[in-house]
Amino acid sequence: MTATATVLTARALLLDMDGTLVNSDAAVERVWRRWADRHGLDGDEVMKVVHGRQGYASMALLLPERPMEQNHADNARMLAEETADTDGVVAIPGAPEFLASLRGLPHALVTSADVALSTARMAAAGLDLPDVRITAESVGASKPDPEGFLKGAAELGVAPADCVAFEDSGAGITAARAAGMRVVGIGPRAGFHQPDALVEDLTRVRVEAAQDGTLRLHIG
Repeated sequence: MTATATVLTARALLLDMDGTLVNSDAAVERVWRRWADRHGLDGDEVMKVVHGRQGYASMALLLPERPMEQNHADNARMLAEETADTDGVVAIPGAPEFLASLRGLPHALVTSADVALSTARMAAAGLDLPDVRITAESVGASKPDPEGFLKGAAELGVAPADCVAFEDSGAGITAARAAGMRVVGIGPRAGFHQPDALVEDLTRVRVEAAQDGTLRLHIG
């Protein structure tokens, strides 16, 4: 992956978790491939859909005839499975230093995980949770709906257009764009969705706080 050197200016940063701060791909694959087997679905096709979305929203796409209450029930069971399975969950390179550089600056976590799962995965990766967190419990609609990003901006008191989102998935990038935000894509999945800037990991991002309260992001 080739990173293009870019400087973006923002007043707040909104950070996805899985694939952006935390590499949980192994755990996600284990849980979702078991689910695919139980429902007679192709695991590879399932994995193309699930990143970035809440589980029930992925299930609705994969099993469109199934009642939504079954998806929500299945999702609750899978969240519990994922929370208990942190084997191989590690920080994305550069994430500890990146989060440390944001202390005292306006930023929030905006994740499709619930409180229990986000707490477990961030702890497994050795990462501190941001003070402001938008989780599955915070929203009525999953990414790619922009609700989570809009709530994150509102919690920080910053206009969406003055926020930059960090995302790895198509659903997340679509959600951030729909919220009117610029997007820094992290990792190979993001490259398929034309983010405003693209880097392999967070070692390629540096945040500089300006005197006027703005944040300058040096990317690439």
